[in-house]
Amino acid sequence: MYTVHIKEHCSYIGTDLVNSVLKAVKILEIIGRSKPLGISEIGRELDIPKSSTHNLLQTLESEGFVERNQDTNKYNLGTRLIELGYRAQNDLAICRIAKPYLNGINQETDETVHLTILDGEEVLYVDCVESKRRMRTYSVIGIKAPLYCTAVGKAIMAELPEKNIKNIIKTRGLRRLTDSTITNASSLFQDLLETRTRGYSIDNKEHEDQLICVGSVIRDASGEAFASLSVSGPSDRMTEERIIHIGGLVKNATSEISRKLGFRE
Repeated sequence: MYTVHIKEHCSYIGTDLVNSVLKAVKILEIIGRSKPLGISEIGRELDIPKSSTHNLLQTLESEGFVERNQDTNKYNLGTRLIELGYRAQNDLAICRIAKPYLNGINQETDETVHLTILDGEEVLYVDCVESKRRMRTYSVIGIKAPLYCTAVGKAIMAELPEKNIKNIIKTRGLRRLTDSTITNASSLFQDLLETRTRGYSIDNKEHEDQLICVGSVIRDASGEAFASLSVSGPSDRMTEERIIHIGGLVKNATSEISRKLGFRE
């Protein structure tokens, strides 16, 4: 009986939380389609008590989703929604804009080309054009990977403030994945400096054995490094000369993609 009671209590909490989230979403929709509204007006529209409306609005305001006019005590949508909308727009735009470049690099190199976006302290693979060779890197769309040991990750990481990089190292660590993984902070900082200097990053068998990747960063209109592109191939095909050539290709491609997203030097 005790176990059943716990399950019922958890179910109740879950339902209550879902209802609160739905009401918060409704509040945003109501404010979004109307002029600025007060607590009583929003409560009547939702048919919920004024105290519940007040609590929901306080939470939304604290997170920047709504803003209260100090003179009228009425609510408008907050700037946090603009930030999230801008991010969603970027994420949708990046795949559409980058696709021709992925195809072009794939055709020129016949190696696998990946597109990623920064997702917290990792990169998320969002698009891919695979090589047609039998020995190739396969698509990993939907998979996340560390920043410190991947070309796509290091391309973005190289553009982050030093304190952000240190925080990532502190929270995520530099776990050894292969014999070539960089596990020393000072060595990583040196590698990131070289990445910034040449304009592209190199994963020299650091994430997976016998795999070399070359990547470059993509910026949004504000100049923020939020995405990256990479070419991956078996180490026996990725000679030093070929790495330099591919580095130029990815650097030019990401520069063009960034420009189309609104970035200007």
